Amino acid sequence: MFYILGWAIFGSIAGFIASKVVHARGQGCFVNIALGIVGAVVGGAMFRFLGAPGPHGFLWSLFVAVIGAIVVLLLFQAASGKNRLR
Repeated sequence: MFYILGWAIFGSIAGFIASKVVHARGQGCFVNIALGIVGAVVGGAMFRFLGAPGPHGFLWSLFVAVIGAIVVLLLFQAASGKNRLR
């Protein structure tokens, strides 16, 4: 139970940071959490595929999750037809 809550909090932090980097507007808290969690998984897979070393603590994991969330957020915006630059 607490593991899922931890992922939701971690995902919300990563999603929030990614939404500020990409300047996403009109996205709710739940979308940020979902994109952050998916981004953490995507970022981990991307870095593992590229041969990056394993986990190095909270900040490295947050960096990987934010990079993944940025990628997922850009793909989400492209699929939904929202203009990224406003």
